[in-house]
Parts: sequence; C-alpha cells; structure tokens
Amino acid sequence: MSTPRTIAVLTTAAMLVCGLAAPAHAAGATLTVNIAQPFRPVTHAASGGLYGLAENSRPADSTLLPIKVNSLTQPAPGVGQRPNGQPPGGDSLLVSPQATRVGAGEFIRMPDIYPDFPYRWVSWNDWLAKVNTMVNARLSATAVSNVIGWELWNEPDYTWNTAAAGNFNDGWVRTFQAVRALDTLTPIVGPSTAVYNRSWMQSFLTTARNTGTLPDIICWHELSNPTRIAADIADYRNLESSLGISPRRISINEYAATSEVDVPGRIASYVAKLERGGVESAHRAFWYEYGTMNGLVVNNSQPTGTWWLYKWYGDMAGNMLTTSTTTTTGLDGFASYDGTRKIVNVVFGNEAGTNTVNLTGLQALGASVRVTLLSTPSNGRFTAVTAPTTVSATTRTVGNGQLSVSVPNMSATSAYQLLVEPASGVPAYQQRYEAENASVFRAARLSATSASGGGYVGRIDNTGTPRTDSYVDFVVNVPTARAYTMTVGYANGTGATATQGLAYNGGAWSTVSYPPTAGWGQFGATISATLTLKAGYNVIRLAKGSPYFAGGTGYAELDYIQLT
Repeated sequence: MSTPRTIAVLTTAAMLVCGLAAPAHAAGATLTVNIAQPFRPVTHAASGGLYGLAENSRPADSTLLPIKVNSLTQPAPGVGQRPNGQPPGGDSLLVSPQATRVGAGEFIRMPDIYPDFPYRWVSWNDWLAKVNTMVNARLSATAVSNVIGWELWNEPDYTWNTAAAGNFNDGWVRTFQAVRALDTLTPIVGPSTAVYNRSWMQSFLTTARNTGTLPDIICWHELSNPTRIAADIADYRNLESSLGISPRRISINEYAATSEVDVPGRIASYVAKLERGGVESAHRAFWYEYGTMNGLVVNNSQPTGTWWLYKWYGDMAGNMLTTSTTTTTGLDGFASYDGTRKIVNVVFGNEAGTNTVNLTGLQALGASVRVTLLSTPSNGRFTAVTAPTTVSATTRTVGNGQLSVSVPNMSATSAYQLLVEPASGVPAYQQRYEAENASVFRAARLSATSASGGGYVGRIDNTGTPRTDSYVDFVVNVPTARAYTMTVGYANGTGATATQGLAYNGGAWSTVSYPPTAGWGQFGATISATLTLKAGYNVIRLAKGSPYFAGGTGYAELDYIQLT
C-alpha cells in the first residue's frame, strides 16, 4: 500500500489509519522489561526500508552504518517505476554496492519494471519477457551477493488486473515457474499483500502448496494499525500449520502509514510489535522520495528525529528482551541486554503524560546503576536533529534486581531511550560482537550453551555462486584509527583445519585458519588476526564464499569477534 500512489489516495489512507489507531493519551501506563527473559538475538530486524537507497550513494554511508540496516526492498533492474512523479531510481543492482558496504540484504521487487502504480498490465508475453530480462540481468551481475529474494509481485490484492491477467494465484504459479526456470537458488518472496487477510492468504497458500510454488519468505504489509501485528502473525502461523506447510520466514516489507512513518513514538510501537512477533525483517514504508532511507535522512547526511530511534536500535547488542505493556494502543517499547558490557537499552514511546518503565532481573548490574533517559522529537522528515535530548542522568539503587523509572511529561509523538548500566561504568566502546547479531547471509543463527551470549552462526557454506555463498558481516565501531587484534571464537568439528576469507571495508582478502576443536557447537577455541581499522564504523567480513574471494575450505562455526 505504501508503494507510490497519488497524494489524494495517500491522504485518505492516512486519515483512515489515524481514525483507527490514534495513540492513547491517558497517563499512567507501564512498560515492563524482563532482563532475565531474552527471546532472540539482536538482529535489527525492523531496521529496513522500501526504496531506502538511491543511486550515487544516497543517503550517505555515514547515516546508514549506525542504524545497522537489516535489509531493503529495491526496484527491479531496469526500474521503470516513477513514484509520485519522480524519475525512476533505486535500481537494486545499481545500489547493491552501497547496500553491501553497510551490511544490508535486498529483495528485488519485480513489478517495479512498470512505470505506473497501480501497475498497468500489458500482456503475459510482455510480463514473461520482462521476467527473463530481470533475472538474466541479476545472473550477469556476478559481483552482487546481497540479493536475498525475488519479490514476484506487490500488493496483488490491490494491483493485480484479474480481468486482463487472470486469477492471481494462477499468475503467481506461472511467474514462480518462470523465475525458477532461470534461477533455482534465490529465495522467492510473496504474496506481499497490502493487508493480511486470512481467506485471501488461505486461497493463495493452498494453490502454492498444491503446485509446489510456496514462497520461501512469506510477506505482507502492516500499514494501518500496529495493534494488528501480533494477531496477524499468530493467525498466519495457525493457517500455515493447518495446511501442513512448514514454517516460513516472515517479512513485513512495508510498515507504517504516511501519518506515522516520521513519528518516532509511533515507530517505537511498530518495532516493538514486529520484534515481539519474531519477523525476520521489516521495512519502513515508502511514501515520498528516494534516497532518504524513507525520511530518516535530510540533505543526504543529516539525521532527522526518527533517525535517532533507529540509531538507538542500531546500538543494541546481545539479546532482545521480553517487554509487556499495560495498554493495547499506547505505550510500547523494545529492549536489549548486552551481557558483555552489562548494558540494558530500552526504546519506547507512543504515550503522553507520566508513565513508568519497570525493569526486573537486574542482579548482574550490581546494587547501584546509572540511569540515563534521552528523547527524540517528531520534527518531520525535513528537519535535522543533530542530537537527542538528555532528559535526566541519575544514579539509582537496585532492590532485589528491580528498578522502577518514572518518565514524566512524555509526548506521544516523541521516542525515548532508557539506558541502565553499572554505576562503576562500562567499557568505552563495544569490543565483543556476537556473530548472531551480525549481518548473516545464507547461514544459520543457532544456539548453544557454550556459545558467548548463547548464540552462534553455523551452516556457513559456499558453492561458487554469489546467490548461495555464505558470509557474515560485522559492523563495528572503534574510537581511534590503529591496528586492532581481532580474536575470533569458533568451533570446527571436521577433525581438520578449515579456512575462511577475511576482508574489511572492501579491502584485500586474506585467509584465516581454524584448527579442529572438540566438536560442533562446542565453543571456547579462538584464533587471532591483526586489522588496521579507521576511526568510527568499519565492516568486517568472514566468508566461506564471496565475490573476489576464491573460497574457503572445510567448515567452521562463528561465535564472536573481539577487538582489542
């Protein structure tokens, strides 16, 4: 639904959204954060965007690296789409170098080969010829390794021309088979409906199951009301199970309406519910212009108020924490705990007045903690916000692992960050980066009791093609430019030395070797390498296979890297 429409339609949709789901304004809501109940690794799942990037490195890398962009939905090669009267832009293959530099994967939205929205169907011969052209363009781009899915259509419940093209389910099968005839490896994404509708989804899934054309990644949009997200995901899971379909990965690759997308408090509610729902990825909706990461950046390099919410999200490390709220339409938030630095990071909003954040399970932080409260305003997509506002910074006593923080004078449109750290202080910069928190391409996040933080990355493989090669990109942030010792925690159960490629910031490849260890998923062994990093953000890649790297040997599982 957020793919370009006329402004009149956008305004009407936004008004409907506002009427259905206005934030609550009654004071006294409570958000509870349980540090003792992590529920999955930090992956920055909702830090993505539809048409977030434009050609010529817009917006600047410096604005993208801090927010840890998870993934993007970008237009097809040879894009014809002209959103809101703009020239075509954001070609997935042309923006791939920048997306790769910041650790982001890409879905390719195939119908954006058409110039108009809603798409104007021509004929099946025309469409299938376009499919062949797009897929072959991607196959020829052998240096592109960050494509994580083909999105076969967009919002078929709104844009599919049944009178001219026939039933969508049949069209899905035909398009799926055309893509698979050329590319048997890249995941397929769909059906990408404008809204979640059980009967529509049941019909689609039944046909896809019966024809062997099930998408690898199930996708729909959440543009009308964040309170629907939990119920929609639960309903989909029940439907999937009832049809005998194995669990699919879920992407909500458009979220938030025109009236919400630039409102940090409202976005806090979306991200909280998307994380809680366990989605693999979620992308901010596109309503306006290319090259701004959907309104997070102004003048190519300046952050808006909403950018700071995603910066706080990007700073999260370790594991996501269980959060709950006393209101269904107002206060909500998401949180993480970095056990290596003992930092609790809570981001919340969507409520006015005086509200409370209750934290439990804080025993590891000690009896005295430093509590810092920040806010970021809803100043729109064209106003730069150079820094968040520090609301308060206090030292508090923890009783029985519990702490209650009152947050007065909240604005429902602002977002807030609550940082809780040991009063004795934390390391000046993050030194340990868990592999499961990194950008993981075609490998698996797994768990083990011996792993640092309880998680690791395994099933790292290569087959000689950038469509299936496995690598892990670590986005790290260091205070000074100098040589660092990088220690890698790993496991190698093959009984022989394994190798992977190591490169950083797009530089030359070297090879790292992993001697055999006691077994798979049994961690404690380390190897070391020396890296010369620049001050600020760097991207470090460990790869079994990657463009310009001949390929690793054997197998190794990655636990963490540590920079000292």
